[in-house]
Amino acid sequence: MPTNASTGTGGLSAGVSSTLPRRQLGRYLRDWRTQAGLTIAEAAKLMEWGASTLQRLEKGQADRIRTIDIHELCRIYGIPDPLAEGLTGLAQQAAVKSWWHAYGDLIPENFDIYVGLEASARRLRAYQSELVLGLLQTAEYARALNHLGYPKDSVDELDRRVALRLQRQALITRKHSPAEIDVVLHESVLHRIVGDAKVMAAQLRHLADTSTRSNVTLRILPFAAGVPLGVSTGPFTVLEFGTDSKGQPVEPPVVYAEGFTGDLYLERRADVRRYDRAHECLQRHALDIQPSRDLLRRVAKEYVA
Repeated sequence: MPTNASTGTGGLSAGVSSTLPRRQLGRYLRDWRTQAGLTIAEAAKLMEWGASTLQRLEKGQADRIRTIDIHELCRIYGIPDPLAEGLTGLAQQAAVKSWWHAYGDLIPENFDIYVGLEASARRLRAYQSELVLGLLQTAEYARALNHLGYPKDSVDELDRRVALRLQRQALITRKHSPAEIDVVLHESVLHRIVGDAKVMAAQLRHLADTSTRSNVTLRILPFAAGVPLGVSTGPFTVLEFGTDSKGQPVEPPVVYAEGFTGDLYLERRADVRRYDRAHECLQRHALDIQPSRDLLRRVAKEYVA
């Protein structure tokens, strides 16, 4: 399993440019600089840098990252301490193409790396074998899951978590350039009760309705399909970030696989291709789009019968 590597308060020599932790660090710094009302030139001057140095950092292409510099940028931009701690952790990650982010290891557990990555995606291909994909969850389905996952949360904290989950869904519902998603759900997801029957009925109706959107493709992998790959992949998402004016990827695609104690991010071409082929295989064995929608509506009715 890939592991993290850190350098304490020093820096890293980048053997490979544009790795995922560095891109995420740059993305956060760019957003906070913009919120602070600073241009690249203005912020670079405050750091006594050339503008190109800060630009490379924001693009995830810096040759060397010092945590002392990240601390200073966080101070200049007014970044809160908990978030600054997470950014410092990102700065300390090794330049690798396969990254296992163990919760609480350098980066605080409540620092959500995936959400920032997802928000930049232009296309997502996912497989879910246990739960509804977060981008397709209803408020009550999300609330039931978060209540189980965070039993000590107050009602206000729970409401905040649900609101954040729903805000993420703007990625596929916004009017301007919504992201495309292609999802395969195992049939077991339809029968695994989250909340109660009423919550499940509403959730399945929501899936059926959402699947009519032009940017959403949703297929159900039936029990009868068996194990198409011969092995279990577990849930995964392949994220793509669009292309530039020359038709080249803006950023390399990333495979995200969520774990109980950490998350796996893969960028190596061979790894991404393997998950691409896995998703294609699952699609071939899944029901077509309309039969999948019909099954969702039929099971939804069964819950409220």
